[in-house]
Amino acid sequence: MKTINTPSNFSTITGFILLGFPCPRQGQVLLFVLFSVVYLLTLMGNGSIICAVRWDQRLHTPMYILLANFSFLEIWYITSTVPNMLANFLSHTKVISFSGCFLQFYFFFSLGSTECFFLAVMAFDRYLAICRPLHYPTIMTRHLCTKLVVSCWVLGFLWFLIPIIIISHMAFCGSRIIDHFLCDPGPVLALMCTKTPVIELVFSTLSPLPLVIPFLFIVGSYAMVITAVLKVPSASGKRKAFSTCGSHLAVVSLFYGSVLVMYGNPTSEHKAGMQKIVTLFYTVLTPLLNPMIYSLRNKDMKHALKKLLET
Repeated sequence: MKTINTPSNFSTITGFILLGFPCPRQGQVLLFVLFSVVYLLTLMGNGSIICAVRWDQRLHTPMYILLANFSFLEIWYITSTVPNMLANFLSHTKVISFSGCFLQFYFFFSLGSTECFFLAVMAFDRYLAICRPLHYPTIMTRHLCTKLVVSCWVLGFLWFLIPIIIISHMAFCGSRIIDHFLCDPGPVLALMCTKTPVIELVFSTLSPLPLVIPFLFIVGSYAMVITAVLKVPSASGKRKAFSTCGSHLAVVSLFYGSVLVMYGNPTSEHKAGMQKIVTLFYTVLTPLLNPMIYSLRNKDMKHALKKLLET
């Protein structure tokens, strides 16, 4: 691979080069078409869920309000990476500005953290619906649901704000090359002129927490759900209880299965090719698959989407 260097290994740089997926020009165009289709399908799928929840009065419940917010989040999550990636496919220089890189860095991590918090809140909603069915309407009120939604967004966007502001004010030297399709922390931190163990320690400490804490909460919630379901005497009752959690469990498995491989151990090193594939899975494929998972396994959602398409 050809290396691009700045005039001095210790000269401050103002931009980065995102290598993306190096291949001939025809391959770049093919990838552009492929990811453009995936992006449009993702917008349509998640947008359809938002519209269905908005226009069908039967879906104005906490479960579907959380789902609509989650779909809205998925739209912005994929938008934080794919449009720039599409532009990169058609670019000859593949340069992303310094400010553009750190804005992507911030929004990508903030939206990812917000998604973890939403998955935990959705698990809490399913726990209440199955383990506390009689008290569910009085506990999970519209007011509490709104507070939980706002808390997810605020906490997600505040979590990495200060560390990323500090990192963005550091000096970066040497090669401008980031062997990735987005501004990922590992390659970016490797370009700093002076290694600062404190910053690396703070970031490596903060990074896993939005993953691990919600994940442990989800595991605890479903441990109690499974315990409650196993006490249900009828097989049909057990199937009905598990079916209400099936979609959420599938989404959690898709998202956490790939993210934990990537960021569960922030000090671990991954080969660039594998890093790109795993990142693609949870940044592009997961937002595409989530609307299908929720709509195919939910009768009310399928009915609402059918009505939406008929209007």
